[in-house]
Amino acid sequence: MPIPDPAGMLNNLWVMVSALLVFIMTFAVAFLEVGEAGEKLERSFYKSIIIAGTAIAVMGVIGFNIAFAPSSNGVFGDPLYAPGFLFSSFSSGATGLLDVWWSTTSAYFNTSIYTSAYFLFEAAFASVAFALVSVVALRKVKLGVLAAFSIVYFAIIWVLPAAWIWNPTGWLYKLGARDFAGGLVVHAAAGVAGLALVMRIWYEEKKMGLKSSPKVPIKINSGFLTLSILLLWVGWFGFNGGSVLAFGTGALAVVVATFLSASFSLLTTLLVKFLTLRRLPTLDWAANGVLMGLIVITPLAGFVSPAGAAAIGALGAFVYIAAEARISKVKWFSDPIGLFPGHFVGGVFGVLMIAVFAQPVFAAASGNASLPGGLLFGGGPAALYQLAVEAFAVAVVLLFVFVASYISIWAIGRLLNGITDASYYRQKLTKT
Repeated sequence: MPIPDPAGMLNNLWVMVSALLVFIMTFAVAFLEVGEAGEKLERSFYKSIIIAGTAIAVMGVIGFNIAFAPSSNGVFGDPLYAPGFLFSSFSSGATGLLDVWWSTTSAYFNTSIYTSAYFLFEAAFASVAFALVSVVALRKVKLGVLAAFSIVYFAIIWVLPAAWIWNPTGWLYKLGARDFAGGLVVHAAAGVAGLALVMRIWYEEKKMGLKSSPKVPIKINSGFLTLSILLLWVGWFGFNGGSVLAFGTGALAVVVATFLSASFSLLTTLLVKFLTLRRLPTLDWAANGVLMGLIVITPLAGFVSPAGAAAIGALGAFVYIAAEARISKVKWFSDPIGLFPGHFVGGVFGVLMIAVFAQPVFAAASGNASLPGGLLFGGGPAALYQLAVEAFAVAVVLLFVFVASYISIWAIGRLLNGITDASYYRQKLTKT
């Protein structure tokens, strides 16, 4: 069992702390539900506990290896990878668990992260990704259905795009696609999985005779909403900063970029809404401004300068306001937490901005020295190629996640006699 040098041990400490911060974000999403939609405390927090526990268990059994073990085909990692993870822990030497994970050796990322630390970090990412998917369910979907769907999500749906883009032997990674901390793998993919979920909800609602999907009203709870933004903002410190997989100048630059983007998105959102409404915007607009800034910077936080991060955050505010205005008019689903205008649209926007705002000096500091400069920084034809590759990756991942999610939810509905919670709709139909 090789012992990392002091720098390697510091890297492991950084990743472990970051994993804890990301893990907290699953529960922060529950606070966000309560803060924006008045969701019942028990249901939201119980759902978060189920998601977090299932993520760690399923990722430990199979998901982690599928996403991050060496891949001979570029599609999925070896589920029985020799060092393994969970089952190899029964061996006398705990083979694998206490070794440096293969992709963080000098042959690849060169950060000397132990398997244990890397596993916890990525399992926390998977957990918060499904927490985002679940916000469109709220009271409408049975908890048993969400629990069953989460198993498929952590074993197949989330881990395969991660294997393609975050695994250095993945086919999209080798093609040149990059997604620093999950604009596509986490946010946009969660949005399209949520789309599959609301389509199945709407299918069952139509069978009940409903002409439009009952809207989950926005009921702002200032304390819970502010707490959720605080936890998410702090959690993003680990979400983006930890994705460098090393503590150093690259990680510090990523954290600064993350916080600048959030702040400029917040201020731009409030300014635009003030100019259009002619009054001070409400707290939910401030919260969503912060969130959009965090989302749009996520896929390129390790590739941009502080000024670039500020510009991306400001642009993200306009993207969110336009997307929210259009999506809020749709009658066949309810999205009070902003999964679609925020995470889905913002995630895609951020990924495409890699080819516009990337600067080689910052990319190299975060371990991505091969990334070309963006269109605004002399990238030329290489930047255009990067844009095409990123757009292709977006199309492939979103198509896969949508189809896999829809089929999974359909099958679970067949097994569990539908996905919708009958008690919720009885109340709605009675009032009608």
